[in-house]
Amino acid sequence: MLALVAPEAPGIAPETVVLGLPLVRRTALSARRAGFARVVAVGASPAISAALAGTGAGLEPAAPAGATLLPWNVVVDARGLEQLLAGAATAGIPVGSASDLRRAEDLLLRGLVKDTEGFMSRHFDRRISLAVSRRLAGTRITPNQMTLVAVAIGLAAAPFFLSPRPPIQTVGGALFLLHSILDGCDGELARLKFQESRFGGALDFWGDNLVHVAVFAAMAVGLARSTGQHWPLWCGASAVLGTAASAFFVYLRTMRGKKDGPLFTSVARQGETPLSRIVDALSRRDFIYLVLIMSAFGKADWFVVSAALATPVFFLAAVAVAWNERRLAKGA
Repeated sequence: MLALVAPEAPGIAPETVVLGLPLVRRTALSARRAGFARVVAVGASPAISAALAGTGAGLEPAAPAGATLLPWNVVVDARGLEQLLAGAATAGIPVGSASDLRRAEDLLLRGLVKDTEGFMSRHFDRRISLAVSRRLAGTRITPNQMTLVAVAIGLAAAPFFLSPRPPIQTVGGALFLLHSILDGCDGELARLKFQESRFGGALDFWGDNLVHVAVFAAMAVGLARSTGQHWPLWCGASAVLGTAASAFFVYLRTMRGKKDGPLFTSVARQGETPLSRIVDALSRRDFIYLVLIMSAFGKADWFVVSAALATPVFFLAAVAVAWNERRLAKGA
């Protein structure tokens, strides 16, 4: 149990908004997400009671015996709350004045970066997407709306790869990259606003794959037109079918059943293996930077040749991971 208690020197009101939610409300919701079975507010004022409405948090005149105590003005991310649950003495950043809010927001935003991010995603994409999410957290924009915006931008990128001209392809490459960057905002907003849903996760997953199919198909047609040959169309078919097969296989294997947390984090279901780590690495989207570089030389459509090989290989590798897990399960 987590007990939210009054700080020694509040300095700010409990309804002070941090990334779109009142401070005390965010802490209560984060605590439930981190695994605390119950959250109570001790000696709650009317402002605290109003901020906690609908969170499931209880109100107590005194801290229950054995409860973990946390001042309500401490901003702490899920990782810090998990540490508190495990017995850590302190966590988070006390917010005593408006000048502390920026540091508190930074803490929460850093906690949104996944350990499984690709290199460029972690060090470049997230810097932009987190800056966007910081500004959108206090608006009425929903995670699903951000997903649709990102998908629309990705689909808008596809027609630019029909042309062999570098300036036109570069626009397509830039839009493709923008899609990838903004695609991170939906998950960030979902976690910041506590609006995660299975529908939202599935919408994001299928939206990404729809964009990849559209881009690979456009690249194939563009390359066929510029070379006057038919073989690029076969490459496009391989890339599209490989993408679709991989998407359906991963969805049916890892996302269809009931699951807490993000719908898809790894192709592995029973612990990582060297093969599953390789397959997970192949699923990252750092390749979009290569597409952008190739676009500057009018060669982005040639990327479909590598995609024609990579997507079927990814599908076969994902099947191999599933087969290996099934074999190990039978031998257990």
